[in-house]
Amino acid sequence: MLKNVAVVVLNEFAPFEFGVICEVFGIDRSGEGLPVYDFAVVAGEPGPLRSRNDFTIQPQFGLDRLAEADLIALPAISEARLGPRQYPEPFLAELRAAVDRGARLLSVCSGAFILGEAGLLDGRRCTTHWRHAPELARRFPAAEVDPDVLYVDDDPIITSAGTAAGIDACLYLVRKEQGTRVANGIARRMVVPPHRDGGQAQYVKRPVAPTCGSGSTLRDLLEWLQANLDEPLTVRQLAARANMSERTLARRFVQDTGTTPQRWLTGQRILLAQQLLEESDETVDSIADRCGFGNAMALRHHFRIWRQTTPHAYRTMFRGDPALTQNENTLQFCCD
Repeated sequence: MLKNVAVVVLNEFAPFEFGVICEVFGIDRSGEGLPVYDFAVVAGEPGPLRSRNDFTIQPQFGLDRLAEADLIALPAISEARLGPRQYPEPFLAELRAAVDRGARLLSVCSGAFILGEAGLLDGRRCTTHWRHAPELARRFPAAEVDPDVLYVDDDPIITSAGTAAGIDACLYLVRKEQGTRVANGIARRMVVPPHRDGGQAQYVKRPVAPTCGSGSTLRDLLEWLQANLDEPLTVRQLAARANMSERTLARRFVQDTGTTPQRWLTGQRILLAQQLLEESDETVDSIADRCGFGNAMALRHHFRIWRQTTPHAYRTMFRGDPALTQNENTLQFCCD
C-alpha cells in the first residue's frame, strides 16, 4: 500500500526532479478527497546539501527514516556524481534493505545510477535519460537498459527518463496502487496529462503535429478518437479521416506520439475501462462495448496484457467489490 514516501537528497541533486517527487507525494490534497502521504525529505549524506543550481537545503530526516517508507524516491544528480563510489555505503545498504523488506524504489533520470551502484539493477529492465543510457549500460552490464521509453516498472524498481518522465512514472505508480481517480486528481491539480504509457518514446521530433490535409491535424484526429473509442476503428479508417495514406499515418503517428495508432488506441481504451471499473456499476460486457473492445473476452485479454490482472480483480482492488466471479478466474482461457 502506498502511504509512506521518502525522497532522498544527495549533494548535486537536480531541483526539478526533486520538486516533481515533492509535488506528487508531498502536498495535502485531502480537501479534494485525495490521499495524504506521510512524506519526508531524507538526507542521504551529511548536510547541508547543495543542488546543482547552487542553493542548499537541510533535510530534517536522516537515513533511519527510510526503514518505514513504502516508497523511496531518488531524484536526478549531476553528471559529476555518476561515476563509481560516489554514494555513501550506509545509504546504499538502506536501499538494499528496503527492497528486501518489500518497499518500492523509484528513480528519476540519472537517479538510476544510484540504484545501479547499490546492485539493484542487475537482471532488471530499466531506463534513464537517453543521454545517460549508454553510460548506464556500460557501468552496469547486468542491467537491461532501454533508452527509448519513458519509464520501466520492474517491480519493485521503477526507473524513469528525464524531467517530465518522472511525473509520468510517479502518476503511473499512483494509478497502479490507488486507481484512476486518485492519479487523475493529482494530475488535474498539477495541470499535466494524467497518463502517458511508459512504452512511449523519450524523444519525439515533432511534439506539435503540423497541419495535414485540408486544415486537419493529427491532434484533431486524437481528440476525435478519444470521443469515439466505442467504435470499431481500423488504421484504414483513421488514415481516411486524416486524409493520409495508411503508411503516412503510421509514420506520422509514431513521430508525433511515440507509439503506433493501434497501441495508442488500445491504451486509451484500457484507461477508459479502468475509469468505468472504478466509478460505475456497469458489467464487464457493457464496459467492453463502451470501450470498443466488442466483448468481455477481448477486454479481459487486453486488460491482462496491459495491467497484468483481470477487470474484476481490478474492480475488487479499487472498489472492494465481492469475490471474483467464476468466469473471471479462468485466466488461461481469457488470455489465449
